[in-house]
Amino acid sequence: MREILRTDEFSEFLNDLDLKVIEKFDRTIEIVATVKIIPTKFVKKIIGTKFYEMRISVGNNQYRTVVFSINAENIIEATKIVLISSFLKKSKKQYKKEVQKAVKILEDYDFEEEETNECK
Repeated sequence: MREILRTDEFSEFLNDLDLKVIEKFDRTIEIVATVKIIPTKFVKKIIGTKFYEMRISVGNNQYRTVVFSINAENIIEATKIVLISSFLKKSKKQYKKEVQKAVKILEDYDFEEEETNECK
């Protein structure tokens, strides 16, 4: 079982979504937390970065969450994962901007403080 930590940026994005989309996020987060080898349908490495993307599809909308493994080189070995920020995918060009945003968020993120707010 992996511990799933959420940044404020991720939580704010999630709270603004429709209930149906939130439920889909919750199911995907449950898979990330409990499945040892996560299918690429749900999580995929963002090439050229240390980040992964959690993938959620609802209708024609493709949501992405930038994910970071705290305590391992790859997501399979990780026991703690941070959901950094999310966005509605519009084009592949967005990834560079979203990765830069994730780097900035991680610089300001206090992992020890957040551990008290973790969700399983």
